[in-house]
Amino acid sequence: MAISTLATGSATLPDRSAAGPARPTRRRVDWRGAAMIWGFAAPALVVYVGFVLVPVALAAVYSLFNWNGLGPLERFIGLDNYVRALGDPVFLGAIGHNLLIVALSLLIQGPLAIGIALLLNRRLRGRTLIRTLIFVPYVLSEVVAGLAFKLLLQPGGPFDAFLAGIGLGGVTQLWLADGQIVMGTLFFVLSWKYLGFAILLMLAGLQSVPDELAEAAAIDGASWWQIQRHITLPLLGPTIRIWAFLSMIGSLQLFDMVWVLTGGGPVNATTTMATYMVQYGFQRSQLGYGSAVAVILFVISLVFALLYQRLVLRRDLAGAVTRSA
Repeated sequence: MAISTLATGSATLPDRSAAGPARPTRRRVDWRGAAMIWGFAAPALVVYVGFVLVPVALAAVYSLFNWNGLGPLERFIGLDNYVRALGDPVFLGAIGHNLLIVALSLLIQGPLAIGIALLLNRRLRGRTLIRTLIFVPYVLSEVVAGLAFKLLLQPGGPFDAFLAGIGLGGVTQLWLADGQIVMGTLFFVLSWKYLGFAILLMLAGLQSVPDELAEAAAIDGASWWQIQRHITLPLLGPTIRIWAFLSMIGSLQLFDMVWVLTGGGPVNATTTMATYMVQYGFQRSQLGYGSAVAVILFVISLVFALLYQRLVLRRDLAGAVTRSA
């Protein structure tokens, strides 16, 4: 009888005393947590809305008008600016140039950065100094680097003099004025500028690869190349995919280095979507048409980002989203 009374009492106690006042406490804690989250997120949201969403919306509105940037928006022309841009061979060529730089970055810069990172990840003298020197080009401003290479590569300039000094004077070219080779010259400068960032990103990813796995594989008789192929590279996969995403978006929005080096020339041989937009939107005072090009550039970049996230980054981001229990 006593045991049953105790059992009954212990079963009824939580319903009347413990469960009742717990709800307001949890509610107050939830409100405080939500207020803290919004308080920290509000400045970033204000900046994002003011400097990203609002300009995109304004560009979409301006693109529907024949507007030179002065006076009110009066000449509504609908989608004519988009039809004009997508029918212009120069703009279509600019899209092709951006896609070419994307492909070259993934096929050349990526493997080169991985190879150099694997070498620098080994123990060697002066490794810290080498890493610093590799990262220096990325720290330089694009305008400074562009002007420097423009002076170096001008006809009869220091680079031509260097080639002549080592007996290769016959291979000198109009590096920035020959439409057949100017894209290769541009990509070389871009690789010099951004390869250091890719190498350091790969080195950071290599730090997360456990040394025990490589040591165990070596004990089992695996060679250095087999260890890199079957252990290091698979574990480095998330870092490679993140770098590829950043490289793709940067290549699609490429502007400053091209603008300083060639201005899109010669004869539109290096025109990109961004340089085309600035050329027509500001230099020719066709703000409505330039806004349409900006919207097209935004849509292409957004589609690339969403498809890449959906098809490639899906595994990496699956465990990165936290959910409340």
